[in-house]
Amino acid sequence: MTTAAPPRAPALSPSRAADFRRCALLYRFRAVDRLPETPSPAALRGTVVHAVLERLHDLEPGARSGDAARALAHEVLDALEPDDRALLGRDPGVDALLARYLDLEDPRAVTSEARELLVEAELDDGTPLRGVLDRLDTGPGGLTVIDYKSGSAPPVRGELRALFGVRFYALLLARARGVVPTVRLLQLGDATTLTLRPTADELGRFAGVLRAVWAAILRAAPTGDFRPNPGPGCAFCAFRDRCPAQGGTLPPYPGPPPAQGTAVLLPLPRPRSGEPT
Repeated sequence: MTTAAPPRAPALSPSRAADFRRCALLYRFRAVDRLPETPSPAALRGTVVHAVLERLHDLEPGARSGDAARALAHEVLDALEPDDRALLGRDPGVDALLARYLDLEDPRAVTSEARELLVEAELDDGTPLRGVLDRLDTGPGGLTVIDYKSGSAPPVRGELRALFGVRFYALLLARARGVVPTVRLLQLGDATTLTLRPTADELGRFAGVLRAVWAAILRAAPTGDFRPNPGPGCAFCAFRDRCPAQGGTLPPYPGPPPAQGTAVLLPLPRPRSGEPT
């Protein structure tokens, strides 16, 4: 008889930390209530491309050709549920993104340690961090985290938000491995690259941001006091009908689970597809 693995303790991931900073109630809906969301075509396309590139880099270097990438794309698309395939339409747009990827780098020249690598670490005060790296490369320059983005490079005013995730991955790996990595964003929407080489001091300041986020989550968790933060993004939120700031009805708060041995202050989230919480 197979024993089910115990649920992971809660931790901050890049997406959930960004959710909480944007709107605490959005964090609750996604991390605590686990409300379902219908993916957008762009999000689903990105999921497909990530799966293709993971499989491509699992091949021996000499086999990582453009033809191999396109063949893998057809395999991944064929395995989608009918509703997901219908959402993408007749032209999923995956081949175009893969072509831009091949413009950015030659996969045959890549030396990667791992793909879709789960990394967990803690800050000095115990704040738990968790994330999945798209790819971790090794080379003469040390470790490089590769993050695939299916969209275009952000404008200057949006660069700070994009760098939040980049800094998170750098800090996560620095805490787990004891070395500060380079992080490269491969923007497949317009075939551009954003590279960050953070310093230890910079990551130390960023750690302070994450400590503050985690402390605020712990304060809100016992009572469910996750408050909305209305703004322009509300127009695109999937949970408007549940948000009191938008005239919606807030669902009952699930509440923290019973303590088992030690007090648990935070509801234990279930993993979302492709994103550890």
